[in-house]
Amino acid sequence: MRAASLRRTTLGWMTALLAGIGLAAMVAAYALARIEAADFLDGQLRQVALNAGPGLTDADAPPAADQDPEDQLAVTIWKDGQVLRDDRGVDVRHPGRTGYANVVMGGELWRTYTTANGTTTVRVAQRDVVRAEFARNAALGAVAPLLLLVPLSWIVVGWAMNRALGRLDGLVHDLAGRGAAAQGPLPTRGVPTEVAPLVEAMNGLILRLQAALAAQKRFVADAAHELRTPLAAMQIQLDSLGGLAGGGSYERRMALADGLRRVNRLVDQLLRLARLDDGAEARPASVDLGQLLLDCVADHVEVAQRKDIDLGVHIETPATLHASEDEVRVLFANLVDNALRYTPSGGQVDVRLLNRDGACVVTVRDTGCGLPPGSEGRLFERFFRAAPPDVEGTGLGLAIARRIAERNDLGLTVENRRGGQGTLATVRLPA
Repeated sequence: MRAASLRRTTLGWMTALLAGIGLAAMVAAYALARIEAADFLDGQLRQVALNAGPGLTDADAPPAADQDPEDQLAVTIWKDGQVLRDDRGVDVRHPGRTGYANVVMGGELWRTYTTANGTTTVRVAQRDVVRAEFARNAALGAVAPLLLLVPLSWIVVGWAMNRALGRLDGLVHDLAGRGAAAQGPLPTRGVPTEVAPLVEAMNGLILRLQAALAAQKRFVADAAHELRTPLAAMQIQLDSLGGLAGGGSYERRMALADGLRRVNRLVDQLLRLARLDDGAEARPASVDLGQLLLDCVADHVEVAQRKDIDLGVHIETPATLHASEDEVRVLFANLVDNALRYTPSGGQVDVRLLNRDGACVVTVRDTGCGLPPGSEGRLFERFFRAAPPDVEGTGLGLAIARRIAERNDLGLTVENRRGGQGTLATVRLPA
């Protein structure tokens, strides 16, 4: 099950939180705005009522051009119980009491304020629908900024989070780009405080892994060096027995010589791997790849003839490679050697340098036994052998080839041939 994204989870919670806070704020702002609007309109009613009197003339003026007549206040004045002034559609019955009241007049709900001064009574009324519309518009005006503030806050929070988590992307790229020989801990500068303990723990793990790898490299190199001396002594003693004959001594000597040769080859490969893993930079030079392939094939002609294998090379296009010549020579020697080992007598091995889609490619194609199913993912593991047990080998050739390819920015793949028997190894040169 895939773990949830920290960025998405946090943004989801922040979105829910902002939405909840925003909704609560909008509801509160809407309610408060309506209350404030109602208080404001009540204050208007009271102010007009206190300032109105028998000499009021503004009430008789026609409505402004941009004002609906229904939005105007209705003013009614009584003097000694007689109506001095009234507006059409308004109940002229004396209210009987002063102050604020909600009154139904003409089938509509009105908000009124009544004041009395001696024998004069003034009532100012306003339609409730007008008050409700005013309060609603005022409330919406108060809510509108919040409608913009919530998504703007979400955008700002998302930007800040991406900026904070973006610092981790640098660590990811640094860690992903490190090879086995990478030195030094991960940088902690600019890392968020909350993530710093994790980075420090990873640095501790890196240091422990580097120490373990260094110990392993020293062991392999020391063991290989220690083996070379007794093996050389055994080879000298074996050579000194060359003149002896009788019984099965010749066969035993040849078997011993073959075993020594295999062990010497294993030691040489272990030493080569130790040097490649040592982390020393390759010494690149301009390499004529066509000539190097010709030399490599020439070095293996004797083996091919001994096994009756048709070994050929075809240089379709000239190519110059900027890499370590010694390492590249070992790379192709291992590929050709593998092809010859796993190709039976009467088979064919072809080495080609060609141009494919604008890039130079070297292929080593054989008619051998091919790769068994499921072995493709382990081909480059050390000491892994996909060949039949009767085929001689150490399981280090492709591991060395892959390591050399990595050090010299070359692409290397090994797969079964399509439409034919055998294996196809492909080396892609950098563009």
